Amino acid sequence: MQTDFLNEARRQAEICNACRYCEGYCSVFPALHAERAFSDGDLTQLANLCHNCRGCYYACQYTAPHEFDLNLPQALANVRQESWEDLAFPRAAGKAFQKNGVMIAGAAVIGFALLFLAARSLTPASGEGFYAVLSHNAMVAIFLPAFLFPLLSIGISLRRYWQSVGAQPLKLAHLMQAFRQAANMKNLKGGHGDGCNFEDEDRFTHARRAAHQAVMYGFLLCFASTSVATLMHYLLGMSAPYGLLSLPKLLGLSGGLLLVAGCAEMIRLKLKSDRKLGASKAFGGEIAFIGLLGFVGLSGLVLYGLGQTAMMPGLLALHLGSVLAFFLLTPFTKMAHGFYRLAALAADAQR
Repeated sequence: MQTDFLNEARRQAEICNACRYCEGYCSVFPALHAERAFSDGDLTQLANLCHNCRGCYYACQYTAPHEFDLNLPQALANVRQESWEDLAFPRAAGKAFQKNGVMIAGAAVIGFALLFLAARSLTPASGEGFYAVLSHNAMVAIFLPAFLFPLLSIGISLRRYWQSVGAQPLKLAHLMQAFRQAANMKNLKGGHGDGCNFEDEDRFTHARRAAHQAVMYGFLLCFASTSVATLMHYLLGMSAPYGLLSLPKLLGLSGGLLLVAGCAEMIRLKLKSDRKLGASKAFGGEIAFIGLLGFVGLSGLVLYGLGQTAMMPGLLALHLGSVLAFFLLTPFTKMAHGFYRLAALAADAQR
């Protein structure tokens, strides 16, 4: 699939391959220097290895106004964004979200919240706490398919990715190496371990790495909270609501706080950064995703704080609407980049 983005990335990769000044900056450059010519699959792999830290751009002697006009972070970001849209299942949904991300995310949250309120008025539930608004069985019937769909969609997308980059059959050792790199955000440490200069050309900082870790571990804690509550409900017969010192609450509250703080910091850094070094048409979609994820955490925290007031039914509908929108849109938002990056790191471990 020859595109202008791929051709421009190929031109720049060939120049970088001849220069090799940035050889130790991140995982991209050893992988780039291992090639002599770059297929579309090679460029897709390099693009998904890139964490857009931008250190190579600020160190490069061939950026504009030099005639080579190198901007490798943007060139790879454009290929990366294009690959996510092309590999998404279904493809049309991936392209639609990147063009109208804010509108789609906002409409989904409000629309699903209204549906939850309508469901409450049509079929009054009985139970304690949140189950007095929407029964446990109704929640399972709604969210189980919404959880399985993104898993199926992402699974198909990753299979397409693995084939497109020409990777070999996956081995456990390569996958574990990829998980280790993802867990400590190795490629956001910068070439010398001083951090990256994502938001400021002259200042190295670990702020972006810390924000990513807060979001990742916050999300995992929230997911663990839901998983523990599910096991307590079905295996131990312990139904919600749970007390403040219960494991689901402790995991959920700490995860929600990390999620909100991390998303707020990521938005701050994105607004401060130079947009010319990111994907040309992805800014709105990226902000929509981070905003949606942060809102999931924030609405959950507000719901916990005001869960004993008359505002609870409306807040619950809004929170459930945001969670449902998040799950259904996951394969088409930047949330999917975590899975692609993990696949890219595993494929790189093979090299």
